Amino acid sequence: MFKTVITNIEEPSLSDPDLSIVQACLQGDPHGFKKLYQRHQQKVRSTLYQLCGTDGLDDLVQDVFLRAWKGLPKFRQSSQFSTWLYRIAFNVASDRRKALAKMRSRNINVEDEQLANFADEAIARDGDSQPNLTQMHYQDLMQRGLAKLSEDHRAVLVLHDLEELPQKDIAEILSIPVGTVKSRLFHARSAIKKFLEAQGVEL
Repeated sequence: MFKTVITNIEEPSLSDPDLSIVQACLQGDPHGFKKLYQRHQQKVRSTLYQLCGTDGLDDLVQDVFLRAWKGLPKFRQSSQFSTWLYRIAFNVASDRRKALAKMRSRNINVEDEQLANFADEAIARDGDSQPNLTQMHYQDLMQRGLAKLSEDHRAVLVLHDLEELPQKDIAEILSIPVGTVKSRLFHARSAIKKFLEAQGVEL
């Protein structure tokens, strides 16, 4: 599909091994995008899970990579591919949360249902590494705590503390200053700490 003639592009960053695969995709390599999917799908899935929960997770992951596939010719190769992909994932998560908000306004309580099923789905998702009851309880509490945060605070906390992205990358993904990332992270951590302490978790 991407038999595009590449002209006047910037030299790929040596620090980003994905860029050579991106260029191969754009030059018609039929296996290139599959490699990108294999390298990043687990991180994308983890991010979407933390932002949106388990409901429709497979569809959300597919949506991210479909958008990435369609948008690949517009990707600025002076940027990190992973940062660009995280931004797509954030946009997909935002669209999903807006859709759920509309559903809730019609008295369809989707999030409560998915939280009620969280323990069983966590076991199925984790496969061989089944968490013990304490871990499952803590994961359940974290999901409930994250659900209480605003979308802005939740995104920063997930990307920084759970996905371990640098603050400068998060600033680029969310199109906000690094100072705003720090501020939102502080408030998000404080809110989660208060929530967990209220649930009897010792920090």
